[in-house]
Amino acid sequence: MKTKFLAHSLIGTNSPQTVLIDFLAISIIYFLPTLSHLTSLPLYFIEPMRLAVIFCLAHTNRKNAVVIAITIPLFSLVISSHPAIFKTVLITVELLINLLLFYFLVEKTNKFISMFLSIVFSKIIYYALKYVFIQVNIMDGDLISTPLIIQWLVAIGLSLYAALMYERTKNIQT
Repeated sequence: MKTKFLAHSLIGTNSPQTVLIDFLAISIIYFLPTLSHLTSLPLYFIEPMRLAVIFCLAHTNRKNAVVIAITIPLFSLVISSHPAIFKTVLITVELLINLLLFYFLVEKTNKFISMFLSIVFSKIIYYALKYVFIQVNIMDGDLISTPLIIQWLVAIGLSLYAALMYERTKNIQT
């Protein structure tokens, strides 16, 4: 009787690369608050959850990227009680829109444009929903907490990375 990795049951593969990438993605999310505290750098500005999802998109397969987009915010909530439940929902929706829109656009335009537009559109949806949540007192705080210039730079950097890496690994995409 064979024992299957958890990754196999979730995404249909037990590829060591996929398991390693998932482990790294979860580890980054788990240790990021500690690293931010130790270095006094706001490392959350680099959007680690989006980074993990795009890393999975570029180096594993479509199903795995979707599983990571759904589970990373939930994992963070369960492990560290951060972000709060409604922000977890917002982040999950944003990451799923980012992925699904990328997969839709990549068939119609180049990889950089596909990723960049999917990030920008998912952020617009995120901020629209967050605005509604703030207005109905489900959430509090500032609408925009990460400076926009940093968000633009991260979006450009992640789009470049996705464009370069997705092309190299498209043969394992499903």
